Amino acid sequence: MTFEDVSWPQRTERLVLRRVRPGDIERLLEFRNKPEVSRWLLRTEIGAEALRAAWLGSLTEPRNLSSVAELDGVVIGTATLEVRDGLGQNDDEAMTGAEAEIGYVLDPAYAGRGFATEIAEALLRIAFEDAGVRRVTAGCYADNAGSVRVLEKAGMRREQYGVQDSWHAELGWVDGCTYALLAEEWVKASAARGR
Repeated sequence: MTFEDVSWPQRTERLVLRRVRPGDIERLLEFRNKPEVSRWLLRTEIGAEALRAAWLGSLTEPRNLSSVAELDGVVIGTATLEVRDGLGQNDDEAMTGAEAEIGYVLDPAYAGRGFATEIAEALLRIAFEDAGVRRVTAGCYADNAGSVRVLEKAGMRREQYGVQDSWHAELGWVDGCTYALLAEEWVKASAARGR
């Protein structure tokens, strides 16, 4: 399979991941700009029109497999998955779309119940099993203990710790981490879990 073959919606144990709809934008804004959310994002605040343009624009980008996460019909988060070519691929068709980057944002009202981990695991499954990528990465600020836990619980390993490598609009230069997982590691971990 390739990233062009991914179908929607995708389901997890408790969530439905589906492509964004125009009516979702106001709901996304309800939690996206809350201080406890924006503190951990590169862009601390975003206006309605910019958010609308970014999310609705994702629908026309074949390599952008981003979605919203719904619980019982309520959008509780976002799940970003962007497929890309790896370094040095030089437009080799066999290598196109070999890597992906994932991310997530969760409404704080739903934090602490494993939903972010469920989203991260779903993104990994979609990337490896549906989109056919060979490597997935994710980044977070080193001080974001919640995201560190989520990425590690999802089975990703920390590959890089950058000292003051990330600019934050309110905090200045902060430390960042990069996590990653290979398709072969995903297959082994899935087999161990009996999937």
